[in-house]
This record gives sequence, C-alpha cells and structure tokens, in this order.
Amino acid sequence: MSIHRSVVAAVLLSLPVMSSLAASDEARGRVSAVQLGLRPQQLVQQLAAGLLKTELQACLREKKVFSPASFSIGHRGAPLLFPEHTAESYRAAAAMGAGILECDVTFTRDRELVCRHDQCDLHNTTNILETALVEKCVRPPGQRMNGDNLEAQCCTSDITLEEFKSLKGILDRSNLNVRSEDELLETNSALRDMLPPQNGGTLLSFSEALQLFRRLNVGVAPELKSPSVSMPFQDEYSQQDYATQLVSEVEAAGIAPERVWLQSFSYDDVLYWLKAYPDYARQVVYLDDRYNTDVNNRESVIAMDPPLSKIASDGVRILAPPLFMLLGVEEGEVVPSIYAREAKNAGLDLIGWTTERSGSLGDGGGFYYSTVQDVISNDGDILTVVDVLAQQVGVIGIFSDWPATTTFYANCKSTL
Repeated sequence: MSIHRSVVAAVLLSLPVMSSLAASDEARGRVSAVQLGLRPQQLVQQLAAGLLKTELQACLREKKVFSPASFSIGHRGAPLLFPEHTAESYRAAAAMGAGILECDVTFTRDRELVCRHDQCDLHNTTNILETALVEKCVRPPGQRMNGDNLEAQCCTSDITLEEFKSLKGILDRSNLNVRSEDELLETNSALRDMLPPQNGGTLLSFSEALQLFRRLNVGVAPELKSPSVSMPFQDEYSQQDYATQLVSEVEAAGIAPERVWLQSFSYDDVLYWLKAYPDYARQVVYLDDRYNTDVNNRESVIAMDPPLSKIASDGVRILAPPLFMLLGVEEGEVVPSIYAREAKNAGLDLIGWTTERSGSLGDGGGFYYSTVQDVISNDGDILTVVDVLAQQVGVIGIFSDWPATTTFYANCKSTL
C-alpha cells in the first residue's frame, strides 16, 4: 500500500507540530480544505468491475472539492502513519475530512484525564522507556519471573499529568497491523524526508484535546477506558467519579451535547450516563465486544445478554461493534449479518470499527474482516465493505485509521 505525497505534504505544511495549545494556535487549527491524496484512487482501481467501481470512478473524475463528513470518524486520529492520540494525529485526521475525532480517556496518578488507548500502553506508544520516568513504571524493563524476562509495562496511573506531558508519542510498537513506513511508502520514496518525527508526537490531556477539537470544528467521541488498576483508585476515586469527570470536562469545554458521542464498553457506564447526564447521553455509544457471538446465527444473536431489544429499551440509541459483527456472506457476496439486521429491527443505530487497521485484505484482513474473509481479495474491498455497511446495514459512521478513505466514500455516496 502506498500513500501519495499530497496527503502528507498537506498535513505537514498546514498542520505544523504544536508547541502549545494556546489561543494563538486557533487559526492554524482550522482545516481550510480536505486533502485525500491518492489512496482512494488506488483502492478504486483495485475494485472488481461493477456498479460501485463505476460510481466511484465517476466521482474521482467529477468531484474537485471534498468536505468533512461525520460518517468519517478518526480512530485515535490517523494512527496508520501518525502517533495515535497526539495533536499531530488529530490534525491529520481532520485534514482528511474526519468529522468526528476520538479520544480514549484514562487517568494519571494525580487523577487528571488524558488521551491514551490503554491506561498501561505508555511503553508501546510513547518514548517513556528512553526517559528517567521508566523507573516509575509499574513494571520497568529487566524484571524477571521464573527465569524469564517480563515485558515492561508503563501506565498513565504511574505518573502525574506533568510527567505525562513531558513524553512524546510514537507509532504503536505493539500493533502488528501497523505497517512500517517503508511499506506504507514503498512507491513514494520522496516522502521519506517529509515524514513527521515518529518520536515527536505531542501528548494531550483530555481538556487540551477538547480545546483542539473545538478549533478543528469536529465532533467529539470520548471513550471511557476500562481502568487497568483496581477501583476505587487510591481508595477513593471510584468508577462513577471517573465517568462523572469525563462529562464534567466536556461541559467545561463548552461543547454542545449534539456534538458529543460518549462511548464505553461497560454497560454500567452507559446506564450511569443515561441517568445522570441525559442531555450528553442522547448519543451515547455502547461499544459491543461480545465477539464470541455467532453473528450469523439468529439463536446466538437472540441469546445475547443484554439482548439487543433490552439495550434499546434502556434508552441506548447507538451500538458500535467491530466490522466483522455487522457482516456476513450470502451467495458469495458481502451482506449484513443477522446481528446487524436484529439491531436495526430493535431500533438501534450502528457504528462500525475499524477500517485501514488490518493487514492486507489480500491475506484475509484479519480480525476486522473475519466473517467475510473468504470473499475479499485485495485492499479495494475496503470500499466494498464500506458500501455494504453504508447502503445495506445503514451504519451512521465508520471509525478509520486513515480517514481519507471513509471521507472519500461519504462525499461520493452522499453519506456526509
């Protein structure tokens, strides 16, 4: 897979590395024009001949200006190439037209909220192992058990907000699906000198991310991450305190409820928000991780706990499972899964995650495409899957690690 230089050039020139989040940055924070690069064109070229390919080819010929789309959700920003949950990654996603950006929320030792996918991923997503802060890690490098070396583990709860902000973001070392820069840029060697420094990503507190999202004029999808430490933390900071703090910071940032999609894998968190913050929970998203369900077997779907009908009757409007749970195969074609059909019958809106995160779809696409891997053949089928999700499943949005693709589709198929 290659990414044309226009994408990275536009991002680097219009989205400079931030030294602060001061008000003076407001002007450069806005996205003046969406930059898609050649990635969408390359995916269209790989599509099998058919109506979708014809429609998207026509769009490429005719459409000169692309607009941001709420259908296109930046998953941790644009982490296919930019360090996740950094200012640079968020700016890149906005430049590619993501209408909503995600901040996975966790907390520091002094109970400040920050953007990080996992409370204990600092050893994989930041440069902490090369700093003096490594000594504060819950499991520093070099520890052994039964004669074996243990992998280092460093958590936001090990350090203060000030210490967290001293770190730099890097591409996730633990994610084997993230391809190397060399592979990403294999046909664009001129890009190598233009890459942002991979150890230079600017880490953000949640409140700073909210300020940035306001300046970028995007919707906000904060996910309350499951703590990796025992709760109540420090014997007094409860899960409810944590969930309350997240909404309080959104309110303090002055972000309107209609611009917010609260998210959690914990159904208890979802129910708490619905009761305590009905305005901000109108678009609450229950992240469904019941992966062991046979999503193409009606009996299995009906037996899910809580049932899809119960989720809807509790007041939840939006369900967000991984892509594969929304898909099935009939007569050699990608179709909506029984789970997806039952969710829609229950009155639930759906969001899928995550495109541009798997390895090559020519190798089956891995986790995210596991229910349709027998009928996909190359990366062009990303667009096949997106089209089924949009037109047949009826999803209201898709998370992507490279939002240019979903922005392109949304503009061409009027799903803005």
